[in-house]
Amino acid sequence: LIDKETDSLIICDRWNRRIVRWSRRSGTTQGEILIDNIDCARLAMDKQRYLYVSDVGKHEVRRYQLGEKNGTLVAGGNGEGNGLNQLNTPGYLFVDRDH
Repeated sequence: LIDKETDSLIICDRWNRRIVRWSRRSGTTQGEILIDNIDCARLAMDKQRYLYVSDVGKHEVRRYQLGEKNGTLVAGGNGEGNGLNQLNTPGYLFVDRDH
């Protein structure tokens, strides 16, 4: 996704188990790790610049303030399953633009 405030890309680098930020400015040669040790599948950002990340390994979605490493659990987190307090490999993730 594009972070317009910093003119950078935020990338879910799933197989390296991390989320990285790359500047879109010319001359950029490497990214910056924002969150590591995460089995991320998708991410989204709201108007307040909170980052929402689905973790398919933990079957949960967490919200991160940029710079934060642990995040806040917002969905799932009770193992894999079909209960209303569970998720099963959460994939696609959308944040309502008005909230």
